[in-house]
Amino acid sequence: MGRMACDAVGSAPDLELVARAGRDDDPAALAQESGAQVAVDLSVPSASPGVVEALVADGVHVVVGTSGWDEAALGRLRGQLGEAPQGTGVVVVPNFAIGAVLMVRFAQQAARWFTSVEVLEAHHPAKVDAPSGTAVRTAELIAQARQEAGTAPAPDATASALDGARGASVGGVPVHSLRMAGVMAAQEVWLGNHGEVLTLRHEATDRTAYAPGLLLAVREVAQRPGLTVGLEHLLGV
Repeated sequence: MGRMACDAVGSAPDLELVARAGRDDDPAALAQESGAQVAVDLSVPSASPGVVEALVADGVHVVVGTSGWDEAALGRLRGQLGEAPQGTGVVVVPNFAIGAVLMVRFAQQAARWFTSVEVLEAHHPAKVDAPSGTAVRTAELIAQARQEAGTAPAPDATASALDGARGASVGGVPVHSLRMAGVMAAQEVWLGNHGEVLTLRHEATDRTAYAPGLLLAVREVAQRPGLTVGLEHLLGV
């Protein structure tokens, strides 16, 4: 993802790639040395909060594509942005693929009308976190939509199960993760009523699918002071 981001920014006629940071580099120091206005964080969940904190403290806008940003971490980031130079912005993006963003939005709209809903995501075996950030965000938005609509909890008569058999519960929405060779990134949302099932599916087969969304976030983040979570806000959906 880091190489893809560098290639995308470097190829954009209106942007200039001024620095590349690897795992042994100090991104904040590189940003200062290079005069970077925007940084893209594509690190790992354990490193990302510290990287972003150091960058915003120096007034560098940040686009975050790293998974693992839960509500507690986002809350801390809001506090850090309150103490950062005025106008500093951060956009946290669970998924840069336009199709994936639309799938999540469609699932959020449909969730109130269905008795049952579950999320299934599949990624390559080198992915270090489960569920994916996109799956967690999808489940959170589905749960929020159902709560606001007063939708009853999904029926489930399971009385005994092996650990993990029903997936992870995110706001009461089961989320199932697959890690297997041959897959890059895919997600399905299953919505069921008596007599019908609606399935929403998105699959990214190449990392170039993430480039348009990433470039949109890089171009927009400076115009959005504070914290923005989700590419949908930049797309107007």
